[in-house]
Amino acid sequence: MATILSWFLENLSFWSIFVLMTIESSFIPFPSEVVVPPAAYLVAQGQLDGFGVILSAVLGSLVGALINYALAYYLGRPLIYAFVKSKLGKMLLLSEEKLVKSEEYFDKKGAISTFIGRLIPGIRQFISIPAGLSKMHMTPFILYTLLGAGIWTCILFWLGWWAASIPEIDSSEKLIEWVSKYSHWIGYGILLLVALFIGIKFMQHLRKHKSN
Repeated sequence: MATILSWFLENLSFWSIFVLMTIESSFIPFPSEVVVPPAAYLVAQGQLDGFGVILSAVLGSLVGALINYALAYYLGRPLIYAFVKSKLGKMLLLSEEKLVKSEEYFDKKGAISTFIGRLIPGIRQFISIPAGLSKMHMTPFILYTLLGAGIWTCILFWLGWWAASIPEIDSSEKLIEWVSKYSHWIGYGILLLVALFIGIKFMQHLRKHKSN
């Protein structure tokens, strides 16, 4: 990770942002916190264009998600699960438990899960697989993926921009550590809001059923 981060910081460009966000959004574990915030940090210093950073990151996320979607769509459940259980799958930090959770999450909320899943830590990279397994239509998949990836990218961009105004953050290591801490709290906060929303809808359904 340190080697990749060093290379990225030395070759930071729209193209490198796109490539690493594609990797992050596919089945290869790679944190988006080490890509967008350092770029936003440079934007705040006037060294990069903010729109170009966000666009590159979002498009990279979409391409990575499409890779997972296509693998699940065309290879199907048996091969996907076999890959996850393989030595290579374990080396990539994949697990059957994570895949099952992604499928269960997708089955409960349908297409909207693609959007919400892009905002939740631990689900973000895997939500495209159950979408492919269920053969979700391409147009809504792309739309919800772009929306979710866009919001998450903007959150990371804002954190990197904010960090540029904090004197104590004077190195890339401190920046990534600081961003990782707050991005995870934001992700869990989003998960809590989703849980509250589902709970409210469930209670409304129960009250309606009781009154009927």
